[in-house]
Amino acid sequence: MRNYTRVEIIESAKENNVKYVRLQFTDMLGVVKNVEIPVTNLERALSNEIMFDGSSIQGFVRIDEADMYLYPDLSTWLILEWEQVLDGKVARLICDVYTTEHVPFEGDPRYILKKNLDKMRELGFEKFNIGVEPEFFLFKLDEKGRPTMEFSDLGGYFDLAPIDGSEDVRRDIVLELEKMGFDMEVSHHEVAFGQHEINFHFDNALEACDNIQTFKIVVKNVARRHGYHATFMPKPIQGINGSGMHTNCSISNDGNNLFYDPNTENQLSETALMFIAGVMKYAQEFALLTNPTVNSYKRLVPGFEAPCYISWSDANRSTMVRIPAARGKSTRIEVRSVDASANPYLAMSGLLSSGLEGIKNKFNSLTPVKKNLFKMSDQERKRLGIKNLPESLKEAIESFSNSSLMKDTVGDFLYSKLIEAKQREWDEYKVRVTPYELEKYLPII
Repeated sequence: MRNYTRVEIIESAKENNVKYVRLQFTDMLGVVKNVEIPVTNLERALSNEIMFDGSSIQGFVRIDEADMYLYPDLSTWLILEWEQVLDGKVARLICDVYTTEHVPFEGDPRYILKKNLDKMRELGFEKFNIGVEPEFFLFKLDEKGRPTMEFSDLGGYFDLAPIDGSEDVRRDIVLELEKMGFDMEVSHHEVAFGQHEINFHFDNALEACDNIQTFKIVVKNVARRHGYHATFMPKPIQGINGSGMHTNCSISNDGNNLFYDPNTENQLSETALMFIAGVMKYAQEFALLTNPTVNSYKRLVPGFEAPCYISWSDANRSTMVRIPAARGKSTRIEVRSVDASANPYLAMSGLLSSGLEGIKNKFNSLTPVKKNLFKMSDQERKRLGIKNLPESLKEAIESFSNSSLMKDTVGDFLYSKLIEAKQREWDEYKVRVTPYELEKYLPII
């Protein structure tokens, strides 16, 4: 990512005929928000003078503390090639949120990730590298432009046209992302009808999370251009595979991957094993960050390739943590439980703080599991010391609420705000009468 100066941004705006600039930030729930300004106000924005009403944003401030400032991160200057306005273009800057005292807002998810990265550096580590594998569904739009539940195609894993009827949509998404400087890796059809995956190159955690948010916006906009609705909902359809966001991570210093050790049996370093142990120990506690919705737990069930049990292996895809085969600089752990409904800044903060806790306290990881966990009985898993991930949002809230580590990870302010918001979501859900109940009980009771 380029480190732009103020002068370079102003010159870029003139050269590219930019008419409007989106000042973007992310709320507590992971939703991208923005304040759009005409380019005539760009210099004011670059001087951190643009304000917004924080009381209207989920998880931000009270009505009597409304005003907040947007501080653009100059390295995130980007021309949004897919957005055109009359006689010009639109650009964006990703912003950090500051209070009227001009100090970082403690509830800003991006700031929370920055704080956790600072803690990592205090321990002597330089970079937390992240690569994600986001999956999404494409559904057809009706004549009024509303999403239907009709799949965009009837393709399956790695299918190609004409069975994969959405190949051109994926290709357009990749081309748009490449125009914006993304280093793309692969795109392909996933297992379920209408389900897709597009992967881009790993990056340091902060840039990776910025890229995830940009990626989601591009996917949704390009899909709509083709007459489809793109959703990152973890489990939109019962009985088929859900969508995850497998997260590959490693720690490096001076370009050296600290998870790699050529002298061990599996070429994983002691640092990597302790990091894995930390992730596994706190998996129940950070689940509210990596799987934050009621719908997230419809995906984490046996039989659909999503993990349910806290375990690890170097090859077994039924475990929560898997070690991909690549070694050397590509040595990494893959956390398979994460889904794309997560706020990436908070999810990566939870993974990082848990892994660092394992390193600080020299946790011993459990023995890797070679067998298919879905075929084991509860007694077998219990005998091996394998615990379950939370089975509902309610369980995730309880584990998070009792976690001193997660409170320290996200800070007191967001910790209480998130529990309050998610408890309200669970309360709304539990009183709903579902089609399942009507189908099951109405005819016989």
